[in-house]
Amino acid sequence: LPAAVLLKDTKLMDVKLGQLGSWLAMSDFTPGGITGALRRGYDRYYNKYINVRKGGLGGFSMLLAGYVVLSYVWSYSHVKHDRRRKYH
Repeated sequence: LPAAVLLKDTKLMDVKLGQLGSWLAMSDFTPGGITGALRRGYDRYYNKYINVRKGGLGGFSMLLAGYVVLSYVWSYSHVKHDRRRKYH
């Protein structure tokens, strides 16, 4: 029999939809907790796509796509303003 895992220790992909609210309530939203989560995410990305023996363009293309999406989000107000203009 598998040992019971605390809801706090489960990954987001393993949380049921009904448990999502209580799982979010148990999360650490302090600046240190957010910094630690970002650091863990960066380390997972780096070890999976960048720090490999025989790499490809996958990690770099994901980084480039993220930059494109982020720059579009930053300039969306300008793009939205120019969207309805026809000739000027």
